Amino acid sequence: MSAEITMMGRKTTADKGDRIKEIKRNNTREKEVVQVLKKEDGLTWEEDGVVYIEGKVYVLNNKKLREEILEENHNSVDVGHPGQQRILELIKRNYWWPGIKEDIKKYIQECFKYQQNKVQHQKKAGELHPLEIPQGPWQEISIDIIGPPPRSNGIDAIVVIVDQFTKMI
Repeated sequence: MSAEITMMGRKTTADKGDRIKEIKRNNTREKEVVQVLKKEDGLTWEEDGVVYIEGKVYVLNNKKLREEILEENHNSVDVGHPGQQRILELIKRNYWWPGIKEDIKKYIQECFKYQQNKVQHQKKAGELHPLEIPQGPWQEISIDIIGPPPRSNGIDAIVVIVDQFTKMI
């Protein structure tokens, strides 16, 4: 079985046979899907062991299978590591499963190439204005509180005090 998919304005044929066979082999379904199938509203049907919801293939609760679909749609050379909205749009053309948005969000957050290349929407940092060098020790100090670390002997914070004095040689 093959399906015609349009990506980036180009039609390609993707062989989904192995994926469909895997779906047929394991018919474990979430409660939501079973309830939708009982409605018999014409939008959901089962054909040859494959459930279709609004014309989209229901992907069973199989982590490996869902990750393959995510990887295929996110790591494709044609698509180039898209963000959450774009990958959701691509996947929802052909597939559906409960929690699809959360799975996509998690997958995108774990993608090193996407994180490395994504556009930053923050203003650039301004110029640095270094502090004047103090004339003697303990004239300029900084204090920081680190915590809370795991409680030990009733202590749940660490105070760090740094003397800013730097002796020039």
